[in-house]
Amino acid sequence: MPSPHLCVTIGRPIQADHAPFDAIGKMAVRKKNPAKHKADEVLIPDKLYFRIGEVATLCHLPAYVLRFWESEFPQLKPVKSSTGQRMYRKRDVESVLRIKQLLYEQGFTISGARQQLRTESKTDKSQTAIPFPSHSASEIQHIRQGLREILNLLSVRRTG
Repeated sequence: MPSPHLCVTIGRPIQADHAPFDAIGKMAVRKKNPAKHKADEVLIPDKLYFRIGEVATLCHLPAYVLRFWESEFPQLKPVKSSTGQRMYRKRDVESVLRIKQLLYEQGFTISGARQQLRTESKTDKSQTAIPFPSHSASEIQHIRQGLREILNLLSVRRTG
């Protein structure tokens, strides 16, 4: 019977700013590299559709993450081609970038990000009223008179 061996992986020591706990035992806040996850700096090419590999490259995410997010976020629904290839539209890519920002930069959980996107979509749907031009009563009367004259001209042509 072979003797059991103990495997130990020796890595570099944990630096003080990366330690998971501080000296008191409280969870330390991890500092994020601001240049690492900049979703705002992604330039989306002007194309109608993007394949999943292109979106993965653009957003610096693996394709399996995108497929997982499709199951978790109802806003993310790429159409499928006749060959079954996922085809993302520009708004889908923008949604991926927003989800990435919520999860990776702002620290939301998946359910929290889903709720935040739902809230954002509700505020987007509440539109402001269309500003109709305000006319005085005399202007409206003048417009009505002009319309009546046009109606009279049209009715004269029909009968004449």
